[in-house]
Amino acid sequence: MRAVYLLAGAALALTSVWVAAQDAPESLLPKMFDEPAPTASRTAAPRPAAPRPVVPGSAPSSAPRAVSTPVVQAVPTGTPQTTALEPAPDQGTLTRVPTLDELARMSPEDFEALLGSKIVIDMPPQARRSVNEAGLLGEDEGGLALDSLAIQNGRLIQVALSGNRGALVSRWGHILLRRALASRLQPPRGMSAQDFLALRVSLLLRMGETDAARAVLQDMDIADYNPAIGAVVLDVYSKNADFTGMCPVMATQGSLREDPAWGVTRTICDAFRGNSTASISRLERDRNRGTMDQIDMLLAQKYAGAAGKSRRAVTIEWDKVTGLTSWRYGLAIGVGLEPPATLMASAGPSYDYVTALAPMVGLARRAAAADRAAAAGVLSNAAMVDLYSQIYADPDVTGEWQDRAESLRDAYTQEDPAARLAAMQALWNVSGPLKYSREVLTAAAAARMAPSAALADSAPSLIASMLAAGYDANALRWANVVNAGSRGWGMLVLAAPGRGPTVDSGTVSTYVDDDDSVNKRRSAFLVAGLAGLGRIDGGEAERVSGETGASIGGTTRWTQAIDSAARRGDAASVVLLAGFGMQGDDWQRMTPRFLFHIVSALREVGLDAEARMIAAEAVARV
Repeated sequence: MRAVYLLAGAALALTSVWVAAQDAPESLLPKMFDEPAPTASRTAAPRPAAPRPVVPGSAPSSAPRAVSTPVVQAVPTGTPQTTALEPAPDQGTLTRVPTLDELARMSPEDFEALLGSKIVIDMPPQARRSVNEAGLLGEDEGGLALDSLAIQNGRLIQVALSGNRGALVSRWGHILLRRALASRLQPPRGMSAQDFLALRVSLLLRMGETDAARAVLQDMDIADYNPAIGAVVLDVYSKNADFTGMCPVMATQGSLREDPAWGVTRTICDAFRGNSTASISRLERDRNRGTMDQIDMLLAQKYAGAAGKSRRAVTIEWDKVTGLTSWRYGLAIGVGLEPPATLMASAGPSYDYVTALAPMVGLARRAAAADRAAAAGVLSNAAMVDLYSQIYADPDVTGEWQDRAESLRDAYTQEDPAARLAAMQALWNVSGPLKYSREVLTAAAAARMAPSAALADSAPSLIASMLAAGYDANALRWANVVNAGSRGWGMLVLAAPGRGPTVDSGTVSTYVDDDDSVNKRRSAFLVAGLAGLGRIDGGEAERVSGETGASIGGTTRWTQAIDSAARRGDAASVVLLAGFGMQGDDWQRMTPRFLFHIVSALREVGLDAEARMIAAEAVARV
């Protein structure tokens, strides 16, 4: 098992390994990527998950949504006893929370003593949550099966989670990985439920999924936290600009950490418990002692000052600040401040994802951040349209963002199809990842366009926009408009549901001949996707891919691992390994070989819709 750490130490070195993986079947993963040994209690392979096709005519949300279901709780028996409120003499704890009447009768001294006591609540068994089922989505809510990883090798899962830096080339891959991480899953063999949860939450944070990370974390009772969760919990609430969310953790698990940021957060919580004057004085002493950097302590003082009547003026100066941290940015937007543009520009895309999800940030700033967040998969088409609708309705937002909101409205409301298309093209008139983000924005408007031969030249862009949000049925209506072997045909033949007929080699050759991408990369992805979906003869796929210089043949430890998980019907492992293999900042970091194995494995475990969307996205974005 020593080989496990080859991957953890290097994090796959993905920026250089992708090309090497394409040229030769070089191993990328440790040797422990083998099938788990069968157990006596469970030898049968898990059943593949049922396919979840993209709903025609609707835009699947990029954010996981939990369906609220009633919880039937057993009725307690017996009559509660009114016991004294005196804390235990040796531990200073309360065995129950006092009633409102009892609080009203307390003297100021009794109340202060109460606040200094540790409250211990005896939670009834039926109200406790199982640590082994922590997560946001049940299987009936779109999540993966609870026992998907129960017999899997825990070290393999640890490597797949901790070695993933969170940046994926595929928007649909990001969405699928988020759904897996948010699912209610039992921990794999050899890993505690807390360690498993901490790994999932950490990866969600690296992906920019701050809301999902907090929701998954909060599905485990605070009493069950351990140091592994303590290591990530402050980052979760910092990136959500929700430092008061830490206060219940401080009240019951305040000893999990002893670092400066933890201590300052405890002081902030004291301020929101009613001790604002003393807390701000304590923060000032910590600032003078250099407990944390000046900017960090001043932001903490400003945040704590909102808790009570102590309105001490705190001036925030960014001149000497050389970089952002989640702590600084969370406190800043929490008190209504905006760090300088130079700091934001150098901070990386993760801060754009935080901004796009932060309700306290201004609409224009959120729209600018949303251009990156939508392309990555953090925001859905519906979320983008909602954001621009708010911009359109807000008279205080002017300039380019108001112009774009008006263009989006025209894309929906103009009677002339050509005028609607022109409005969409005005939004698409950008380059790089921003163009794909705008295609996400216009997806629902593109789906409303009736197929027309007069619009055939714009069909590839319209099809790419529809497929960016999962409008596969609407996109397929254009099948009779695009020519066989054209760019639009390539996206449609990959997005079509069902197995479908084998694609004619002559049509593929036409596609390759017309491909103007660098090194025929688009053609290589098309063939890899068709082969993964079983829509092209294997020999023909290898021949064409070889001609493009990007063979899909050969094996690595990673390909062996994901193929093995697919044969077992282990959907969760397939998704985690697929996310591991899709790391990178753009599609140039993906190889056709990896795409072939990802699409094939997803299809084999019943995730056909996701396999089709990832394959179509590959040819749309190159």
